[in-house]
Amino acid sequence: MGIIVQEQAGLFHLQSSGMSYIIQIVDGYPVHVYWGSRLKHREPMSGLLIHTPKQAGLDRLPQEYPQYGSGDFRNPAYQVELEDGTRITELQYEGYRLMKGKPSLPGLPAVYTEDAAEADTLELELTDAYSGLTVVLSYSIFADRNVIIRSARLGNQGEKKLRLRRALSASVDFPGTRGFEITYLSGAWAREGNITRKPLHQGEVRIDSKRGMSSHQFNPFAALVTPETTESQGEAFGFSLVYSGGFEAAAEVDSFGSTRLSIGINSFDFAWLLNPGESFQTPETVMVYSGQGLGDMSRTYHRLYRTRLCRGEYRDEERPILVNNWEATYFDFNADKLVAIAEEGAKLGIELFVLDDGWFGKRDADNSSLGDWVEDRRKLPGGLADVAERINRLGLKFGLWVEPEMISPDSELYRKHPDWCLHVPERRRTEARWQLVLDYTRQEVRDFIYDSLSAVFSSVPVGYVKWDMNRCLTEIGSADLPPERQPETAHRYVLGLYELLERITSAFPHILFESCSSGGGRFDPGMLYYMPQTWTSDNTDAVERLKIQYGTSLVYPVSAIGAHVSAVPNHQVGRITPLDFRGDVAMSGNFGYELDLTKFTEEDKERAKRQIITYKEIRGLVQRGDLYRLKSPFEGNESAWMFVSEDKEEALVYHFQVMAVPNAPQRFLRLAGLHPELEYEIHSEYSVEQFICGGDRLMQLGLPLVYEQKDYESGWFRVRAIKPVTA
Repeated sequence: MGIIVQEQAGLFHLQSSGMSYIIQIVDGYPVHVYWGSRLKHREPMSGLLIHTPKQAGLDRLPQEYPQYGSGDFRNPAYQVELEDGTRITELQYEGYRLMKGKPSLPGLPAVYTEDAAEADTLELELTDAYSGLTVVLSYSIFADRNVIIRSARLGNQGEKKLRLRRALSASVDFPGTRGFEITYLSGAWAREGNITRKPLHQGEVRIDSKRGMSSHQFNPFAALVTPETTESQGEAFGFSLVYSGGFEAAAEVDSFGSTRLSIGINSFDFAWLLNPGESFQTPETVMVYSGQGLGDMSRTYHRLYRTRLCRGEYRDEERPILVNNWEATYFDFNADKLVAIAEEGAKLGIELFVLDDGWFGKRDADNSSLGDWVEDRRKLPGGLADVAERINRLGLKFGLWVEPEMISPDSELYRKHPDWCLHVPERRRTEARWQLVLDYTRQEVRDFIYDSLSAVFSSVPVGYVKWDMNRCLTEIGSADLPPERQPETAHRYVLGLYELLERITSAFPHILFESCSSGGGRFDPGMLYYMPQTWTSDNTDAVERLKIQYGTSLVYPVSAIGAHVSAVPNHQVGRITPLDFRGDVAMSGNFGYELDLTKFTEEDKERAKRQIITYKEIRGLVQRGDLYRLKSPFEGNESAWMFVSEDKEEALVYHFQVMAVPNAPQRFLRLAGLHPELEYEIHSEYSVEQFICGGDRLMQLGLPLVYEQKDYESGWFRVRAIKPVTA
C-alpha cells in the first residue's frame, strides 16, 4: 500500500487498503487511468494503459489537470492570461516527489494526519516552458481509508506577470460509458440539505455559488454514482471541497460518453495576479470512493472529518446539551429573564445556556449595532459578566452569539469607518437584513474584530460561541486593493476569515465554537476545520428537520449537526408536533432546546427531563458512532436511521412516522451495520419488555414496528450485544 512508481512506464499507482488510483504520463501529460476498488499491482507494467485514437488529440485524453486552447474542448481545470493577452498554456510533466504523511496548506483549512504513517503524498510537477507557469499537483492517499485528497499550486517562474482566470482544485476524467448519475445537496434558507439525484447525459450539469459563501442553495459537494447505487450497494465517487467561499462543481459528459467531474473555487468573477516568483494555492478536494453504496461513502467522510479535519479540545469530547434564548425572547429580554430560563434549564439537567442576538450596542431589532461589540447596560445592568456568573452558579456554562463579519450602517463603527465594508466607490451599497459585510481582506478590520471579541471573551466566562453570518456578499470590492487585484476580493475575504478564525480559536481553545450562516448557509468542511459543529438550519420544525438532517449527513458527521427542540406552533411553518417527536429528531444531532423553558407545563418538564437523561446516556454513540440511514424522508412518510458503535456491540435506532396510516400493514424495519453472528438484546420504547434477536435476523427480517393511530409518531430502540449466536 502507499504509492508505487514505475518510472520507465511513467506510472503512479496510489493504493489504500480498499482503493486504487492510477496515473500515467502520456506524451508529457498526466493521464487518469483508474479510480476504484483496490487493484493488485503487477510489475513490470509496460505500455500504455489508456488508448485513444491517434488523431483524436487532447479532446479524447482523460487528463488529470486539463487545459483549454490546444485541442481539449471540455471544461479546463485552469486558465491563465499572459501579459500579451493570450490565454494559451500547455503544461508538460517535469518530475515528481514522494513524501510521508500529508502536508498542510498555508492559510487554508486542510485534512491532517497525526502520524506520518497514516498517508502518503505524491506531487507531480508540470511546467509551461513558454510562460513560466508551473503547477504542482498534490495527491495524498490514506492507508486505511478510501480517501484521496487533491489540490494544486500554481506558480510563476517566468519574467512577466500572469493572471489566473481559473484555478480548480481537482478534475477527474472517467473514460468510457459509465452511465453515471450525479447527486448533490440543494435547497434554500430553511430548506437546506435536499438530496438531488439525476442521470447524466451528453452535456453538463453544474452547481455553484456566486454568493461569496458556500450557500444554502448548493453545498460544495457532488458525487457520481452508478444507476444501481443505493445506500448499501453500488459505486459512489464523492468530491467535497474544503472551502467556505464561492465554488463550482460540474459534471460534463462528452460525445463519447466519458465524464469529467471538476470542482474548485468559482471561476466566475475570479482572477488572481501572479507576479514573477509568486504562487497560488487552491483549496483541497476530498475524494472518497465507495463500492458499497452512498452509506459507506458517507461514513468514510464522517470518520475523516470528525477526527482529521475538526480540531481542538472539543474534537473528541461529548457536546453539551444547551438552551438558547433566541426563539424564547428574540430581542426582548433582560438579565432576570435570561437567568429564569437558565434556572429552569438547570432543574432539567441542561448544561449550557446561550445568549443569542441582542446583547450589544443598542440592538433592540436587527437594524442596528453590528460592529459595536460592547454589552448593552440597559438590558444587562451588571454587564455580561454578571449574567454569566449568575448562570454559572446554577451549574450551567455560558455561551454567546456573535456576528463579527457584519456591520450595521446604524452603528458607531460604521459612522467612524464607512469604508470598512465591502463596497465599490460611487455605487449603491446593497443592504440585506439592514447590514453590510465587513472587508475581511483588510488587516486592520480583522485586527479590530479580534481585539473586540478578545476583550469580551477575556472578561466574561464564555464557554461557547455561536459565530453567525446572515447575508451574502455584494458589491464585492475592496478600498484596500488596487484595480488589477479587485477580482481577488472574494477569495481574499475567505483567506482573511480563515486567518481571523485561526487566531481567535487558538487564543481561546477552551471555547466551543459553532458556525452558523442563517442556519446552513456555510455548512462546509472549511468551517469545520475551525469550528467542530454548525447550526444546521434556522428551520427548527421537526418534520422539516428530518430531511435537513438526513441530507446533511450525506457528507457531514452527526457531531457537526446542531439540532434543537423549539416551541409549537413552530415559528417557521406553524406546525404543531409532540414534544417526544421533536426530541427524537433533535437527539439525532447535537441536542439542545430553543424555547422559553419557563412556559413548560409540568408534563413538558417531565418529558424534557427524560429526553435529557436519555441523551446523556446515548450522546457518545450518536456523536461518534457510525450512521446508517435506513429510510429516506425524501421517499415517503417514514424516516429511520441508526447509530452503531465501532465494535458493533451497541446501536441506537430511531424511526419516525409523519402522518398516521389507516389500516396499516405490519411493518418491519431492517437494520444495518450489526454483526450477523452476535445476539442482541433489544429494548424498545414501545414496550417495557426486552427481547433477544440475532444480528442476522435484525438485518434481514428487521424489527417489528407498532404505532398508535396519530400523526407525528416516533420511537427508538436500544440494541446491545450479549453473546455470539450458537448453533
